Amino acid sequence: MTKDPLVIFTPSGKRGNFPVGTPVLTAARQLGVDLDSVCGGRGICSKCQITPSYGDFPKHGVTVEDGALSEWNKVEQRYDDKRGLKPGRRLGCQATVQGDIVIDVPPESQVHRQVVRKAATARAIEMDPATRLYFIEVEEPDMHEPTGDLERVANALKAQWDIDSIEIDFDVQKTLQTVLRKGKWQITVALNKLSSDATPRITAVWPGLHEGGLYGLAIDLGSTTVAAHLTNLETGEVVASSGIMNPQIRFGEDLMSRVSYAMMNAGGDKEMTNAVRDAIDTLAQEIATEAGIDVDLILETVFVCNPVMHHLLLGIDPVELGQAPFALATSNEVQISAAELGLKALRSSSRIYVLPCIAGHVGADAAAVALSEEPGKSEDLVLIIDVGTNAEILLGDTKNVLACSSPTGPAFEGAQISSGQRAAPGAIEALRIDPITKEPRFRVIGCELWSDEEGFAEKTAATGITGICGSGIIEAVAEMRIAGLLDPSGLIGNSEQTGTARCEAEGRTNAYLIYDGSADGGPRVTVTQGDIRAIQLAKSALYAGARLLMDTRETDTVDRVVLAGAFGAHISPLHAMVLGMIPDVPLDKVQSAGNAAGTGARIALCNLSSRRTIERVVREITKVETAIEPKFQEHFVNANAIPHATDPFPILRGITTLPDVSFNTNGGDEGGAEGGRRRRRRRG
Repeated sequence: MTKDPLVIFTPSGKRGNFPVGTPVLTAARQLGVDLDSVCGGRGICSKCQITPSYGDFPKHGVTVEDGALSEWNKVEQRYDDKRGLKPGRRLGCQATVQGDIVIDVPPESQVHRQVVRKAATARAIEMDPATRLYFIEVEEPDMHEPTGDLERVANALKAQWDIDSIEIDFDVQKTLQTVLRKGKWQITVALNKLSSDATPRITAVWPGLHEGGLYGLAIDLGSTTVAAHLTNLETGEVVASSGIMNPQIRFGEDLMSRVSYAMMNAGGDKEMTNAVRDAIDTLAQEIATEAGIDVDLILETVFVCNPVMHHLLLGIDPVELGQAPFALATSNEVQISAAELGLKALRSSSRIYVLPCIAGHVGADAAAVALSEEPGKSEDLVLIIDVGTNAEILLGDTKNVLACSSPTGPAFEGAQISSGQRAAPGAIEALRIDPITKEPRFRVIGCELWSDEEGFAEKTAATGITGICGSGIIEAVAEMRIAGLLDPSGLIGNSEQTGTARCEAEGRTNAYLIYDGSADGGPRVTVTQGDIRAIQLAKSALYAGARLLMDTRETDTVDRVVLAGAFGAHISPLHAMVLGMIPDVPLDKVQSAGNAAGTGARIALCNLSSRRTIERVVREITKVETAIEPKFQEHFVNANAIPHATDPFPILRGITTLPDVSFNTNGGDEGGAEGGRRRRRRRG
C-alpha cells in the first residue's frame, strides 16, 4: 500500500500525511497550522500565501521533487495579474498536494503575527557615528577657472570643515550636478568614515540644508529571528524596533541543517542568501514606514550574526563551517555598500559594517555581546550566556576572556515541542504548578492576567490559548520538577504515581495536561515525554559549554551569570537553575542583559571608535571548540539530569525543594524519552 504524501510546514514544524489532491490550506487546518484565510478558500483574499521548497531536506527526512504541488492554475494567475504574487509564492487554497512537500508559511500569512522579543535595551552610548552631515556653500562654476562640480565640493569641505580629501560613491556623483543647482549651490553632504584616519566618502547629497534626519539600522541576524533597531544617527535615539522570522528556517531550523542543505543542493547557499537578503529588504522598508521616514535616509547598517548567517549574508558558501577545522572565509570586519551586498531597499551607497567574528562557530553576535557587556573589564568572574538556536557563551574577567558556542537547537524558542509555537499572542509564556494539587495556572502573551484570575477568559477570547512558547516550556518543565511530576532523570510519572489525572498515558510514556481547549474547538496543550527530552538535550548542550569554559579556567564556580537575548528577558533565574541551564549561584547574582547582541550592534552603529575596540578585543578572546573537546560529551551526559547528575547545586537546594522521586518502574536508569523502555538484559 502506497503511503500518502508527507506535508511538513515551517516554521511550526508540524507534519502529516495527506491524500494526493488535498489543498494545502486544508492540510494546514487539519494540522492546526497558523495559515490565514478570509475568503473561505475561493482564491480572492490571498491571505493563504505559502512558499513551497524543493530539494533534499535531510533534517526532515524527505526529498521534494518538482511536481510535489499541483500546477499553477487560472485562479492564481488571475490574482497574480491583478495584484501580484512574490516569486515562488502559491495560494494555499489552490495548490494541492501531489507528493512529499516542505511548505513555509510566511509571517504575513499567519493569523498570529510573530512577536520578536528583541526590543532595544536602554543604553547611554557616546555618539560618534561613522556617517555625519555637513552643510556647505559651493562656488559656482566659472569659465575662466575650469573645475568640475565635485572638485569644488571638495574645496568647500576643505575650506569650511577642514576636511582635506574625499571620495564619492559613483551613484551619488551621478546626481551631484542636479542637486547643486536645485540647492542654488548650497548642499548638505553625508560623509562616511571607515576609521578615524580614513578618507571620508560622500554617500548622499541633498539640496540646501537637510533637516530630514540621518538614520542607521542595527540588525541582529539570528538563525530564527531577524531583529532591527532604527536609530537616529544624530541623537542615538531608537525610533523604531521591529523583527521578522528568518525565512531560511524552511531550509533547516538549526545551523548545521542549513550547511547540509548547501552541501546537498546545488545553488542551495545562493537560495538561502537570496531569502535572507529579501527579508532584510522587507524589514528595512517596514521599519522605515513604521517610523514615518523615507528609507533613503538610512545611510548605515551594522550587522551582528553567527558565522553561518555571516557567510550566507555575504554570499559565501558555508560548507567549510560544517567540518573541522571550521574555517571562516574571513574573521575580520567587513565594510561594503548596500549595492555590493545585494540589498535593494536601501540606497546603493548606504554603508554596511559587519562586526568581526571571534573564530569557528563563535561569530559577530558573540563579539557584539562582548562589546556590550565588556567581560574583559569585570573584576569578578562573569559567565555571559546568549541563548538562541545556537548558544554563545563568554566567561571572563580582567585576567582573560574565553568563548565557545553550543548547539542548543530551537527547543528553547518553542520549536520541536508538541504544543510549541513562536512567541505570539495566545502563547503560554509563564506557568506555575501547585505542588499540592498539581494544578497549573499560566499567563499568555497579550494578557497580563493569570489563568486563575477573574477576567482572564474575556481578555484572551480574541487570541485564544494557542500553544506554548519557549519561555513557557522552560518554566513548565522546571515547575513539573518542583511539583514532583518529573523525576531527576526527566521521566514524567503516571497519574497513580503523581496523584493527578493531569498526568495522562501516551503509549508507553506520560504527558502533563496544562490546558484543554478541545471543547471549544481549541488545542490541548500538553508537555510530553518527547518535549522533556528536547529540553534536556538543549539545556545539556548549554550547560556543557559553560562547564567546558569553567574547566579551562580551572574553576567549579562563577561569581555571577548574565543572561542575554530573549531568553534572559523572559525566564526567571530560579526556573533556569532548577532546569540546570546555568551554574549554581545566588539568584541576585543572575542578571538580564536584554538583547546584548543588538545593543552591541547599536554601539558599533553610533560610535566609530567602538568598532576599532571590538576589532582588537576579538583577537584577545580565547576560543574553546566544543566539537573537539573530549570532556564536552561527559559534561553533556551529566547535564541530562534535572538539574544535574553530579554537580550538587547547594545554593539552589537551599532555595527550593526538589522532590526525591523516581518513576522508572523497570529498574533501569535511562532517562528522557527512553526512560519508559525496558532495558534488554544479557543472557547469562
